[in-house]
Amino acid sequence: MKNENVSLVLLHYPALSPEGEVIITSFTTMDLHDVARPVRAYELKCFYIVQPVEAQQEIIRRQIEYWSSEEGRRANPTRAEVVSLVRVRYNLEEVLEDFKGRETLLVGTTARSFKGQVSFKEMRKIIEGNREKEFLLIFGTGYGIPPDLLLSFDYVLEPILGAGDWNHLSVRNAVSIVLDRLFSRNSCFTT
Repeated sequence: MKNENVSLVLLHYPALSPEGEVIITSFTTMDLHDVARPVRAYELKCFYIVQPVEAQQEIIRRQIEYWSSEEGRRANPTRAEVVSLVRVRYNLEEVLEDFKGRETLLVGTTARSFKGQVSFKEMRKIIEGNREKEFLLIFGTGYGIPPDLLLSFDYVLEPILGAGDWNHLSVRNAVSIVLDRLFSRNSCFTT
């Protein structure tokens, strides 16, 4: 895997509500394969889903089991491959336990702008120049990652800016755009 030192984390907790309260968001079934596919396409190590609700974890596990089963592999062989990259954890601390003993840098994402954010071009160079380190690309759900948590990360990426003022992409869209900007072989990102 080309980017085997990079993993993606999808946080369902902590997340922000529209009112700015810290909440737990629900897992959506589309996120499993619609995030796992670009994780595979851009050759990341794995895809962590952080979901502290046991019933929600059970839904995720059942989907993984189905797509990994003989019936699921027959129905969609590529989906079986991508769900093999998924790991389910209760919280971000459990994700970090998987990287214990290795230098791990946390890279947050947000639709908001604030001082100190890193451009996609800069982050691409940082990752390429530090292949001996682990990188966790952390995406929020709901209305994003709480600011105090974002500020604890090593880096926070600049927001994805559209053509106008409206800025609330689905996490599936944001993952694909961010991974493309960081890891694409297209010439617009490599020059």
